[in-house]
Amino acid sequence: MHAIDLIILNFEEIRSRSIKVWQSIPHEMLNWKPDEDALTCAEMIRHLLQAEYLFHQILIGRGGKVLSHLHNPFEEKQFISVDDELTFAKPFREEFLKYIKTMRPDELENIEIDLLDAGGYIKKLGDMLLRIAYHESVHTGQLLDYMRTMGIDRPHIWD
Repeated sequence: MHAIDLIILNFEEIRSRSIKVWQSIPHEMLNWKPDEDALTCAEMIRHLLQAEYLFHQILIGRGGKVLSHLHNPFEEKQFISVDDELTFAKPFREEFLKYIKTMRPDELENIEIDLLDAGGYIKKLGDMLLRIAYHESVHTGQLLDYMRTMGIDRPHIWD
């Protein structure tokens, strides 16, 4: 197994656990948030799916400048349910993973992603891919904490 295969496996493992968490939140609790400044559960799920689409565009464009003129299909869509969000995001997710599969292992070290205009850093492609996956992991952990605070059952995601 080479680096690209491991990166794909990591993205798939993280998403499978995220989906378990997302689908365990009762529909009537999707608008819950711990305080006024926080995202609701639905907003966090949307944030993750939308962020993956935006990160994909950043990777294609090798930086954040692409965001200034990008059409974002998530901005036009109302959140209905977790399953609806997953269905809507599925083609974008498939394109993202397909794109990663086209990468060569040497590109992980040799291509730089410039986010100075958007976020303040330049990272190597491999580092950027790991950060994208980590982003979802962190927010999924936040949702588990939300669920604990709401007093609802949390799924067992550690297999």
